[in-house]
Amino acid sequence: MANTEKYHAKTLKGLEALLESELQALGAERTERVNRGVNFHGGRALLYRVNLASRLTLRVLLPVLRFDAGDPETLYRKVKRFDWSLYLDNKMTFAIDPVVHSPHFRNSQYVARKVKDAIADRFRERTHLRPSVDRQRPDVLINLHISGTRITLSLDSSGESLHRRGYREGYFEAPLNEVLAAGMILISGWKGDRPLLDPMCGSGTLATEAAMIAAGIPPGIFRDRFGFDTWKDFDRELFEHVASRLPVEREVNVPIIARDADPAAVSITRRQLKKTALDRIVSVEQMEFQASPPMEGVTIIMNPPYGERMDPGDLDSLYGMIGTTLKHRFPGSDAWVLSSSRKALMQVALKPSGKLILLNGSLECSYVHYQTFPGRWKEFREVEKAS
Repeated sequence: MANTEKYHAKTLKGLEALLESELQALGAERTERVNRGVNFHGGRALLYRVNLASRLTLRVLLPVLRFDAGDPETLYRKVKRFDWSLYLDNKMTFAIDPVVHSPHFRNSQYVARKVKDAIADRFRERTHLRPSVDRQRPDVLINLHISGTRITLSLDSSGESLHRRGYREGYFEAPLNEVLAAGMILISGWKGDRPLLDPMCGSGTLATEAAMIAAGIPPGIFRDRFGFDTWKDFDRELFEHVASRLPVEREVNVPIIARDADPAAVSITRRQLKKTALDRIVSVEQMEFQASPPMEGVTIIMNPPYGERMDPGDLDSLYGMIGTTLKHRFPGSDAWVLSSSRKALMQVALKPSGKLILLNGSLECSYVHYQTFPGRWKEFREVEKAS
């Protein structure tokens, strides 16, 4: 393989610009933003570094084969023609991960089987043996992406999605994807320089990601393996060198607070933080949001319920309480609220300073920024203009 290769980093919709900046900071060259991802160039050391240190990447793919095909038989023939012995041998296992957006290929599992058969048949015809399929922990995970008639096959260097950091101790009512949580924090501009509060912490994902950001802890250090570990050309010495050159942990001197009214959520969050040794950085408290003690100059990031398990009246009351509490308990602060319910967000009754659209699973959510201030909005704006 060449010293410099083209990679593709997958992310969540809405995080592409942040990911591009992050990749550039990690050393990526010739970056190109695309839908839900960023293409970039670099060497093998960069590939290892991105898997270890990126907070916003779901998977890092190395494209190895591109072609056009409009039917399964053409797909099979062109995959079979490729020399897969560059990346596989008979003693290795593999699996196909399909992503299909095409009127020509409507069944993703069927086309995944065609690709699997093409690779296995090539080996069988040439060696009378074939690599085995292992869908759980394959030596080589091959990403199959079909858009219309454009086919791209890539080696998945990450293996299991990078949002699975390896620190979870349990789940509490639809926890946030870790990449989404990190993105929410980075969008807010918080860098560990002022107090941060998650008043509805659930499984503690936001607080855990915030602690890692503030301390400069790479999110990949909790994982026990990556996809590239079993590649034929994996350079363990280079990987260990890259890992050893990651920034050292910084001291955190601002409060990071995770709160929840539910004792089960508090318990899960405490166990998770203890497992990662981040319990020395994050304070965990059981408390209703409306009972919050007054604080000023805080970054508040929250992921309240969206209404799937609540009737509309309860949801309106909840969001009304959020707005009242923000205004009266947290003057001079920045609050960020993620929700898929536009109607409920209107009950916050604060003037938004900004809004982005993010996806939480399949739900399109508004990520709304509110600036709180003492007194009335008009007075606040007059002071702001004067300064």
